[in-house]
Amino acid sequence: MASIDKFKELKSLIDGLENDADKFFAKGNSAAGTRVRKGLQDIKTLAQDLRLGIQDLKNKK
Repeated sequence: MASIDKFKELKSLIDGLENDADKFFAKGNSAAGTRVRKGLQDIKTLAQDLRLGIQDLKNKK
């Protein structure tokens, strides 16, 4: 179900990847790249769940 908490969780996931993204792009740390890819997959899943929840709430109104 969609909620502001889910949206905040999504935002937190994105913010949490910044350090690893910097390590990968600026320093070439491949382990950080792996963590970024995994985090992006988690973001994709959460975003899709949030999107469907929002659509469901919208349709109920």
